[in-house]
Amino acid sequence: MLHTMNNERRRHVRVALSALLGVVVLAVAGCGTEPKSARSSVTTTAPVAADPGSDQGTFSIALPGSLAADFTELQQGFRGSAGLAIMPVGGKKMVTFGNWSSGPAWSTIKVPLAIAALRNSAAYSSYASAAITASDNGAADTLWASLGSGADAAQAVEGVLREGGDSRTTVPATRTRADASVYGQAEWTLADQVRFASQLPCIPQSERVVGLMQQIIASHHWGLGAFGSAEFKGGWGPDPAGKYLVRQFGLIDSPAGRIAIAIAAQPDSGSFSDGTAMLDKMATLISGHLSELGGGHCP
Repeated sequence: MLHTMNNERRRHVRVALSALLGVVVLAVAGCGTEPKSARSSVTTTAPVAADPGSDQGTFSIALPGSLAADFTELQQGFRGSAGLAIMPVGGKKMVTFGNWSSGPAWSTIKVPLAIAALRNSAAYSSYASAAITASDNGAADTLWASLGSGADAAQAVEGVLREGGDSRTTVPATRTRADASVYGQAEWTLADQVRFASQLPCIPQSERVVGLMQQIIASHHWGLGAFGSAEFKGGWGPDPAGKYLVRQFGLIDSPAGRIAIAIAAQPDSGSFSDGTAMLDKMATLISGHLSELGGGHCP
């Protein structure tokens, strides 16, 4: 029996070593045009999770100096929850990091809202501009109303999300909080958001809104705003206890192409400024690992 158990342990060690030797870079580094043999999803001790819903195997590996390992170190210094998701534009695989995974969309939902409204009528261009570049809530409310009833508006925005590969997010048709917009309280997971971002520039009639995401006002240039070529949109708001969630998603350049990023932070302090500071640190971390990240392009 002991001999059999030792053989079983040796077999597990050989499997683990084979996995380690076969994965010499973070899985996302090959998300664009990697050979099939390198497409296994990888879970590291960051923790990093493979694309939810993937049936690929996972391993617990954190390579020293990798984005995964460095995110682990960064998160240990955070007082609060944080999450990061990465996916190549036009790609199929993602990686996610951290202990925050889902929450209200807040103003990030203004991106699919603006696309839906401009498809309906180009007359709302000025409202779309204000809603995206300055996160103007009044302008976004006008875009929402332009789509018809609450149910019609919710269906139109969900339609844009579906075109972007997000098959799960639903948008409320009626207000769920008296102090918040109807659409901003849509529950949007980090994984679904980055999946949508990865297809955003490929969606028909999205060019105008993606262009506006390059014109975000200076006071909102925390997080992904540090990347000069970024097209991004932030969203933030307090929970019923008054503690802020700060999130952001967008597109950045890498040596291998365009990358979709979604980040979020919910500091224990509940402070908006503490949340943006956490996003700044995550953006800095990403900038130091761009060479690891596999980018992509629309088909």
